Amino acid sequence: MKKISVIFILPDLETGGAERIVTTIANHLSRDRFEPKILLLRKKGGYLNFLEKDVEIIDINTERIRHSLKPILREIYRRKPDIVFSGFGEVNAYLSLFIKLFPRTKFIARETNVVSEHVTRKEIKFFYNFYNNYQRIIAQSDDMKKDLIDNFNIRHNKIVKINNPVDFDFINAKLETSTKPESFKYNYKNVVAIGNLSARKGFDNLLKVFSRLKNENVILHILGDGQDREILHQMKDFLGLKHVVFHGRQENPYQFLKFADLFILSSRYEGFPNVLLEAGACGTYSLANNCPGGINEIIQDNTNGEIADIENHEDFAEKILTILQRSYDRDSIKNSIKSRFSKNIILDKYEKVLMDLMK
Repeated sequence: MKKISVIFILPDLETGGAERIVTTIANHLSRDRFEPKILLLRKKGGYLNFLEKDVEIIDINTERIRHSLKPILREIYRRKPDIVFSGFGEVNAYLSLFIKLFPRTKFIARETNVVSEHVTRKEIKFFYNFYNNYQRIIAQSDDMKKDLIDNFNIRHNKIVKINNPVDFDFINAKLETSTKPESFKYNYKNVVAIGNLSARKGFDNLLKVFSRLKNENVILHILGDGQDREILHQMKDFLGLKHVVFHGRQENPYQFLKFADLFILSSRYEGFPNVLLEAGACGTYSLANNCPGGINEIIQDNTNGEIADIENHEDFAEKILTILQRSYDRDSIKNSIKSRFSKNIILDKYEKVLMDLMK
């Protein structure tokens, strides 16, 4: 039986959500049936080290996404894959216009965000007029699926909802070698938030919440880097938040999640937040902002977390204190995630989509 050749497309393999998911899919596809390759705009990033040796990397060595279209199309024309799987919003959009040039190749787009919230530039929105050219579009949550149908007229039968997988083997291996971070003070409750330091992650709201907790023995640890770093540091100083620590990007964020008393997701919108899944996989209780992007599909109230409105800074601060006074069963939190989002359950769904396309 001829193997199905699949080319996954990503900008790079930096340690982000989309990169992690595509790496996981490529690594675990059945090698009896599939031949996975990953086309990168630039060959760099931490997940390169986790990629199986038999996954060929195609490096087109392009810095900007808008300049990548011609080399991407050239590689598709040259290699003639059975399936092209684009895993990054902007590339998905540009590629949609050219799908009909390759009648023998099936095209899949995996959305990474609620598009109407995330895509603001008119020149990119224009390409969503051609989105029905994709044979399949993978939405990670009901919110994303509804958004594509209601706001972009995507045909219902084109969209398959597949939640993100959690790689418990990978996380548990990291947890085994994780020791308590030195910044976790004794006699303090340690709260962790992780994400790109940009407006969509809502860290400005989180700092306003913690300005209400200045006199409490609670430390907020923020992991991540991004374009709003300076603004957030200035905001921290302006609000006099001595118990807020910015750690930058961390190679092993699970070390922080393992020993955290609470994880907070402060985002204004999400796709289907991996970090919320991973907090649960570490046995850590979560408090998430009530935002679009599958939050209510992940959080099982009072089992692995709770949902509240972060814009109401006072109430959110009270909620943090209430949660920190209680204790939670870490095994129940882990099982809540594992029973619904474990790698094998989700990867079987991806394999089925790929196989069905080739029938």
